[in-house]
Amino acid sequence: MSDIIRLLPDSVANQIAAGEVIQRPASVLKELVENSIDAGAKEVHILITDAGRTCLQVIDDGKGMSETDARISFERHATSKIRDAADLFALTTMGFRGEALASIAAVAQVDLKTRLENEELGTIISVAGSKVERQETISCPKGSNFSVKNLFFNVPARRKFLKSNQTELSNILSEFERIVLVHPEVAFTLHSNDVELFHLPVSSLRQRIINVFGKKLNQQLLNVDVNTSLIKVTGYVGKPDSARKKGAHQYFFVNGRYMRHPYFHRAVMEAYEKLVPVGEQISYFLYFDVDPADIDVNIHPTKTEIKFENEVPIWQILAASVKESLGKFNEVPSIDFDTEGMPDIPAYNAAAPIQPPKLNFNPNFNPFQKTASNYSRPQVEWENLYAGVEKAEQRSEPDYEPEVIEYPAFQDDEIEPEQTTLYDHETVAEKSSVQFQFKGRFILTSVKSGLMVIDQHRAHIRVLFDQYLQQIKNHQGVSQGVLFPEILELPASEAVVLQEISDDLAAIGFDLSNLGGGSYAINGVPSGIEGLSPVQLIRNMLHTAMEKGCDVKEEVQETLALTLAKAAAIVYGQVLGNDEMTKLVDSLFACATPNYTPDGKTVLSLLKEEDIEKLFR
Repeated sequence: MSDIIRLLPDSVANQIAAGEVIQRPASVLKELVENSIDAGAKEVHILITDAGRTCLQVIDDGKGMSETDARISFERHATSKIRDAADLFALTTMGFRGEALASIAAVAQVDLKTRLENEELGTIISVAGSKVERQETISCPKGSNFSVKNLFFNVPARRKFLKSNQTELSNILSEFERIVLVHPEVAFTLHSNDVELFHLPVSSLRQRIINVFGKKLNQQLLNVDVNTSLIKVTGYVGKPDSARKKGAHQYFFVNGRYMRHPYFHRAVMEAYEKLVPVGEQISYFLYFDVDPADIDVNIHPTKTEIKFENEVPIWQILAASVKESLGKFNEVPSIDFDTEGMPDIPAYNAAAPIQPPKLNFNPNFNPFQKTASNYSRPQVEWENLYAGVEKAEQRSEPDYEPEVIEYPAFQDDEIEPEQTTLYDHETVAEKSSVQFQFKGRFILTSVKSGLMVIDQHRAHIRVLFDQYLQQIKNHQGVSQGVLFPEILELPASEAVVLQEISDDLAAIGFDLSNLGGGSYAINGVPSGIEGLSPVQLIRNMLHTAMEKGCDVKEEVQETLALTLAKAAAIVYGQVLGNDEMTKLVDSLFACATPNYTPDGKTVLSLLKEEDIEKLFR
């Protein structure tokens, strides 16, 4: 039998590795910027065109590379960070796997310009599809300049299934935020299509967080600083009153590396137990300093999952440090007793002699003795106050009689219109004209088949969803102007998504004007959402769209309509009159699918007459 196992060519192996390492343009940005930081750069400039599809350029002022290093850096497993296996357990740098540049060059056209500080001339290398096209000596500034063009040009399927430019740009900005938050000592600038999105100078950690997410966050941060022999925890956590249901900024960093860790997340949220409502999240920016030998970062291609050797003790330290910060800054509510007007109870002293209480009284007091009083009631002549006023009996009677017109009694012979439901036509046609509300939650109405029970909140969601979705598709949303516009401040990553859904928001009835710098003025809101916070409403719709990653226009529209319907629907406990219940029920049965909400929850249930009769047998 002939041999069938053979080694893959480097180009094929690089392209296979690119499937794990380079997932989207944001992955390219992460790898290149981390290399720049490892090279000791103090300034990093990022230029993006078409969300990284056309071009993604990273320029730094690091130490650069020699001609030989620049050529070898595009080979597989080429790295300056690791010499042997023991180095894996002592990592203090970011990019270490040695496959990043090789993977990028396998699926894109890469130009590299680099020069060492002590050299007069630098090197330019052009690689496309793992093939070196040219290598020359040129004049260039100190550091490295990577230009990645036409990402996935040789993998059409990958390029076709990239998300929209707004979605990919949002992913790039999210990755950018994770890097800049851990390196405040490095200055960053980011341009997208020649528009500056970020200009972050060298600053303190707190100022870096404020520069990224807005000045409003400055009032909500509490300092955390705990140093133990096992771990050092620093950073900031949010105040309990800054909790929100969606869109909280939650970041963990270990030795300068971003990570996701649900176990430690629960430790932070446990410190806020009974301080924030259930289901709401707190923003936090926590930085761990751990011995590199006690962690393993090489367990996932994205390197965002990290294993700790001592997870349980770290969990306890983390929970205690957050609780300490909440108590230190007096953010935990204290028990205050109202002592005003209360008797002063002295502390018990066993050595002091016991004395009976002293009572002050008048022994000569006689309750039956009358005392002289000098008070005399002033005399008022009441008749003089009403002089000239006629008595009611003396007034003349009216000399006219009102004309009384009798109208025939109004006969209500109107027949309810036919409704489209999943039930029989007769069921709805014989619906009772009187509805009953039960426990402020359910509407009971009698139909031919028995007793129908309707969830009022879900029924209203169903009605409003169809209404808002129709308004979006037809661009018929009615906007109601506000007297004082409210300001919506968003970080750059969220502002990009807002621009994507701005047309749909306008179709509903929102009137937004861009003030620049991620700030928007809310000039108008949809009619019928009085009493709701438009800022919080837009945030919820925005974060819902970001979580679902909706790239199809129809899905985005349905998400917005559902979020707005849930916010504007009548709440449980609201008392409804018979006319309101009748209108709600009629509107419900006018919907195409009255039985379920848009997210699949049951709206109504029918108790058959036979089942009710069985209860009384």
